[in-house]
Amino acid sequence: MTQRTGGQILVDQLKIQGVKTVSCVPGESYLAVLDALYDSGIDVTICRQEGGAAIMAEAQGKLTGRPGVCFVTRGPGATNASAGVHIAKQDSTPMILFVGQIARWMRGREAFQEVDYKQTFGDLAKWAVEIDDPARLSEIVSRAFHVAMNGRPGPVVVALPEDMLTEASETQDAAAAQVFAPVPSQPDMARALEMLTDAQRPLVIAGGSRWTAQAVDDLVALCETMSLPVAVSFRRQSYFPSDHPNFVGDLGVGGDPALVAYATSADVVLMLGGRFSEMPSQGYTAMDIPVPQQQLIHVHPDTSELGRVYQPTLGIACAVPEFLASARAQAPKTVPRAELIASLRAALDKRRTIPAQPVGDLALGEVMAFLNDALPDDTVICNGAGNYATWVHRFYQFTKFGTQAAPTSGSMGYGVPAAVGAARLGRRAVAFAGDGCFLMHGQEFATAVQYDLPILVIVIDNGMYGTIRMHQEREYPGRVSGTQLKNPDFAAYARAFGGHGERVEKTADFAPAYDRAMASGKPAIIHCLIDPESLTVDRTLSQIRAAAQG
Repeated sequence: MTQRTGGQILVDQLKIQGVKTVSCVPGESYLAVLDALYDSGIDVTICRQEGGAAIMAEAQGKLTGRPGVCFVTRGPGATNASAGVHIAKQDSTPMILFVGQIARWMRGREAFQEVDYKQTFGDLAKWAVEIDDPARLSEIVSRAFHVAMNGRPGPVVVALPEDMLTEASETQDAAAAQVFAPVPSQPDMARALEMLTDAQRPLVIAGGSRWTAQAVDDLVALCETMSLPVAVSFRRQSYFPSDHPNFVGDLGVGGDPALVAYATSADVVLMLGGRFSEMPSQGYTAMDIPVPQQQLIHVHPDTSELGRVYQPTLGIACAVPEFLASARAQAPKTVPRAELIASLRAALDKRRTIPAQPVGDLALGEVMAFLNDALPDDTVICNGAGNYATWVHRFYQFTKFGTQAAPTSGSMGYGVPAAVGAARLGRRAVAFAGDGCFLMHGQEFATAVQYDLPILVIVIDNGMYGTIRMHQEREYPGRVSGTQLKNPDFAAYARAFGGHGERVEKTADFAPAYDRAMASGKPAIIHCLIDPESLTVDRTLSQIRAAAQG
C-alpha cells in the first residue's frame, strides 16, 4: 500500500461508494479534500451558501436513493448547513455532510470557529462522528454510507480535522456499502393479504422513503388486483400516479375532509414506508395513539419505528419494494370495491376542480392547469414551504415516480437549491417559491447560471409571509404584525445574475412568459404577483379574518 493524505483517502472512498457529484461552499479547513477532488472525476457544484449546498445534497438523496454528499467548512459553515440536515432527518433522506474541523491539537480551547459537531448534530443527524486518524477514514466513510442508507435512511455528519486531512497514512480501501433488504416472512405476508381481503373499508397510505419505480409499479398492480384505494402521505405524491382511478388523494396539510374522514373510519390501513407523523395524520387525529381504532398493517424498514407512536395490528420490518414485490406475487383477486373507490375518487376530482371565480387578476389554479399540459411528465417539481405550495400539491398532477422534491419538514427556501441539485443530475426541474421562501436561498440561482442549468423558478409574490399571516388572522384577526414584506423585482433579479426574467400580473400573460423563458435556454424566473386576498385555495384573507371575528 502507498501512503496517501487523509484528503486523498477520503475522495478515493467517495469514488468507491459511487459518488458522482458533490455540493460545497469552500473553506480552508478542508483544502486537502478540494485538492484531491481536482482531478478525481467527481463533479463539484460550488454553491453560494451552505444551507443551499446541503439542500442540494438532500434533494439528490431524495431523487436517487443514494446519499447526497455536501462539504462545508467549520463553525458558521456547518450551522448554516444544519437546515439541510434537519430536512434529511425528518424526510428520511440518505445524505452525508462532511464538515471541515479545527486541527486536533487545538480542540477544547474554543479555537477559531470551533464546534463540537457530535453534540451539535447529535439530535439532527442519524449519526455524527469526528475522524481523528486518517487510517480510519475508509472504515468510517463506509459506515457513514451504510448508516445513511439502511433502516430508516437519514443524514450522517462527519467532522474532518484539517491536520488529519493533510496527514499521510497507509490504509486499505473499504468496499462499497451495502443496502440490506430483508423480505417479509411468509406468515406475515399471508396475514397482511388476508386482512386486506376481508376489509370493508381499506386504505393504503404510501409514504416514507426507499421507494423505487418498480415499487410504484408493484403498488399499482396490487391495488388493481385487490381493488384498494391508495392515498399518498404529505409531499410523497410521486409514489402513485394521480391519474390512476384507484388514487384517492394526498394526506397533507389541510387534507381533503372527505379523505380524512375515510382514513379515520377505515377498518384496515396499510401504511407503506411512512411514519404517519403530524402533517399526514392531521395533527395526530386520524389514528388513536397508542392503539389505532383501525387495524393497522405498518410496513417500515426500521424496527424502531414499528410501534413507536402507533401500535400496529401487524408490523412488518422491511422496506417497501420488498414488501410490494412479495404482495404483488401473492395477491388474491378481491371482490371489487368499485363503488367505494369511485366515491372517494369523485371527492378528489371535485377537490381538484379549479375555482371558477378566482381572486385577483392572476389565478394560480389556471397556472397549474397550464403547467400540467406544458411540462413533460418527468419534470422534477420542487418547492419549499408556504401557502403557495397548496396550489402545487392540489392541482399539479404527478404521474411519474421521482418527480417531486419537497420537504416534509416544511423548510422554507428549499425549492431553488433542490432544483439546482436535480438539474446537476441531468433532470429537468421547476421550482416554486413564495416571495418569503425564495429569498432564503434564492442566491443559488447564481449557481444555476454558473453551470448553465436551465431551471425554471416560479416566484409567487403576495407581499407577505402568507402562511403565518393566515394563522395570524385566525388567532389575532386584523392585528398584522411581523408578516408584511416589501419585495424586489424578481425578474430583474434573474437578469442581474445572467438569467432570464419575466413579470406576470394577469393569467393570460403566464403562458407567453413561460414560452419565452423556455426559449431562452437560460435559468429563468417568472415573477407572479397575486392578490393578497388569494391567501388559500378555499378562503380569502378577508374571509379568514371575518370567520375569526365571528
